[in-house]
Amino acid sequence: MTAEFEVQRAFLSSPEFAVVGASKDESKIGSKLLRWYKDHDKIVTPLHPKEEELGGLRTLRKLSELSSPMTTSLSIVTPPKVTLGILRDASELKIPYIWIQPGAEDQAVVDLIESNDHLKARTVYGGPCVLASGDNILSKL
Repeated sequence: MTAEFEVQRAFLSSPEFAVVGASKDESKIGSKLLRWYKDHDKIVTPLHPKEEELGGLRTLRKLSELSSPMTTSLSIVTPPKVTLGILRDASELKIPYIWIQPGAEDQAVVDLIESNDHLKARTVYGGPCVLASGDNILSKL
């Protein structure tokens, strides 16, 4: 198995999940991702700076509000400039695993990941979406 697959597997083995980038628009990837976690009976928390609730779940405003950040895997579906700030916060909080969905990264995001040992060893980026790969990975847990 590849190192990336091992990180993906560890990511999906977490007891809790958080999604940054879900919205009220059910057709958007962030909302579909939130629903995927719920459909797979995962404990998931949406994070959103303005909404009180998404997908029937109470939202939190920021990562530091997570009840257990060190056991929560983080999915990011935001514009790259927003992703940068989220990654910095995630690194400080020692979020164990991060999966950046396609389109949520740019070269500045990649540079930050590559320059941060914690992020580099624990972040899936530049590749598949949880929606495309998650079921296959879960079947191998």
